Amino acid sequence: MKLLAADIGNTNVTIGLFEDDRLARSWRAITRANATPDEVAAMLTGLLALDAHRLDELDAVALASVVPPLTETWERLVIERIGVEPTIIDAASLDGTLIIRIDRPSEAGADRLANALAARVEFGGPAIVVDLGTSTNFDLVDADGAYIGGAIAPGMGLSLEALVGRASKLPRIELRRPPSAIGTNTVHAMQSGTVLGYIGLVSGLLTALRGELLERSPSGARVTVIATGGYTHQPWLHDVPGIDAVEPDLTLRGIRYAWRAVRDREGAMAPGVER
Repeated sequence: MKLLAADIGNTNVTIGLFEDDRLARSWRAITRANATPDEVAAMLTGLLALDAHRLDELDAVALASVVPPLTETWERLVIERIGVEPTIIDAASLDGTLIIRIDRPSEAGADRLANALAARVEFGGPAIVVDLGTSTNFDLVDADGAYIGGAIAPGMGLSLEALVGRASKLPRIELRRPPSAIGTNTVHAMQSGTVLGYIGLVSGLLTALRGELLERSPSGARVTVIATGGYTHQPWLHDVPGIDAVEPDLTLRGIRYAWRAVRDREGAMAPGVER
């Protein structure tokens, strides 16, 4: 069984090819919200070809998208070029698989739900997933394995773009830890504010969220913190206290868990299948 899992985000599309339970390969591409089905097909064909794979090898496709125009585009592509009906991961498709204890479940991003499901399956609750991407998402799973919400903050890259875009004298800089918190030149001062400030943001929110999650947890419970997303390769991540695991492919694995749950549920409901 070859499953293509796609995490369609605002900045990047992350694509994973699963062979049965194993993530065989993953790729990242820039998101183009106005791309046509043919353009997406060309991109996908090219990425698969990098590792000698083809569209016609795929048995199933699962999509977790936070870009509505691209959701429809990918659906058309999958149906027309691959010949299968894609599984769309959202709160509705996860009904009965993941308990969602937030005010409006339909508003929860598909990537956040996939992260929560993967955290519950692989680590159990209570847990916090820190997804470091365009935005920095903190997704919480309680001791019962339910998704209970979290926090959303601007991502590091987004914050830097806003700073440079609104201050004409500030240059574009490399996102790396400066030699000291006190910047003695413009670049180091910006790196201090951006990188060290971001570490402080993540650390501060983790402290607050962990405390509230423990208040809801049984006595003696321990919160597991998992980092995922596009910035997990950055060396400064090791300076964020309290992160227990770094799992760059957690979202893709969550999409696969969701797809499998939907497939199993649909199989159990098929005519002639014992329930």
